Amino acid sequence: MLDLNGKSILITGGTGSLGKHLTKNILTKFPNVKRLVIYSRDEQKQFEMAQEYPMSKYPAIRYFIGDVRDEDRLKKALKDIEYVIHTAAMKHVPIAEYNPMECVKTNVLGAENVINASLETEVINVVALSTDKAAAPINLYGATKLCSDKLFVAANNIRGKHNIKFSVVRYGNVMGSNGSVIPFFIKKRKEGVLPITDANMTRFNISLQEGVDLVLHAMETAWGGEIFVPKIPSYKLTDVATAIGPNCKQEIVGIRPGEKVHEEMITASDSFSTYDLGKYYAILPQVPNFNLPDYVIHFNAKAVTQGFQYNSGENKEWIGVDEIRKLIIENLDPNFSID
Repeated sequence: MLDLNGKSILITGGTGSLGKHLTKNILTKFPNVKRLVIYSRDEQKQFEMAQEYPMSKYPAIRYFIGDVRDEDRLKKALKDIEYVIHTAAMKHVPIAEYNPMECVKTNVLGAENVINASLETEVINVVALSTDKAAAPINLYGATKLCSDKLFVAANNIRGKHNIKFSVVRYGNVMGSNGSVIPFFIKKRKEGVLPITDANMTRFNISLQEGVDLVLHAMETAWGGEIFVPKIPSYKLTDVATAIGPNCKQEIVGIRPGEKVHEEMITASDSFSTYDLGKYYAILPQVPNFNLPDYVIHFNAKAVTQGFQYNSGENKEWIGVDEIRKLIIENLDPNFSID
């Protein structure tokens, strides 16, 4: 059972949607956490977060200005830290396409800096966030996150005698997170028209809490090198539009550059090293640093069939209009109404 009481944790990109929800969960579930460092480069977001979680009320919390591109700053921030949750990323697809090297510097070189800084300090557990776009990427953001995933998985090969584990969690857009479709549609419905990129488009649905739960699961159970993928439902983009603006016109505007019709999280090529763990899937390293039969027995893991794919268009679990509205009320806005 994971117990972070008395432990020191650092969250890169800690002022983002997931970072803030992780902070809330950690402070609530582990009131005796020793230190919780919020590491990010945006001083305004840190200032705003400090109003919600002031150090006077939460003595364990620290706000540390820094960029994952700066390895020396990371090393200073990681002094006496045991757990690292790496959420920092440049994630907006069009911006990444227009500024490719900036995306590479943050998502790839930043990942390498987190790995090196962790190996040179006392960190014992690193969990990095991935994205569905890293599976068979067709845009630069996805390509950089695939590279990041590979770096974190391979980091387990160079840990030597250092007692440290690196693992990855992968999922799609979080419901209600910055830049996601639901807040966008809620804002746009006042205009009476909701833009739909493709009438067949589907997406996975995961809440912030489910994202946090997956991170904590990886922190607790990873043996090192796994990419954890949650089993979550899909929805149709047209159903989201109907749920939010039933009287709005749905206007097809075409797929944006670098966008997929369906989200992918496990490709057919991944199937040869993917195992069903019950609530989650785990894509294991092709050459794991642990005994695979022991892993299978310990987790009662079952190898998926060769050629297995996990994408939002072929998912077995779906949510419709009514369930989408219910989830919006439960997770985003208790006063949400279609009136």
